[in-house]
Amino acid sequence: MGKPKLERQLADNEAKAVHRMIRVSPQKLNLVAQMIRGKKASRALSDLEFSPKRIAGTVRKCLQSAIANAENNHDLDVDSLVVKEAYVGQSIVMKRFMARGRGRASRIQKPFSHLTIVVREVEEEAA
Repeated sequence: MGKPKLERQLADNEAKAVHRMIRVSPQKLNLVAQMIRGKKASRALSDLEFSPKRIAGTVRKCLQSAIANAENNHDLDVDSLVVKEAYVGQSIVMKRFMARGRGRASRIQKPFSHLTIVVREVEEEAA
């Protein structure tokens, strides 16, 4: 007995990877995610490898995971994958306090984010 298996939410030619609890603000992570949206997977990987942003390495690992999921779990062709979606969600925010002058304290917020990358296999159009 157990729960019935859920229907697949993605199309048959899509695969996704989710990276949770990334220690960066969603606004900064979205700048890197915006860089790869709509690009071919190989091009997106090379863009992330040479990006000066600190979080680009983490996004690259998530994209590689999505590509591996497409290849191993869904038998999709790696060479024809395109980043269909790359979106960022807000997670928890740790609140810390830092001592300031005159016996006061100021609040420090340490945000976390979630990243979801969906890749899709597209057919090459004959010219």
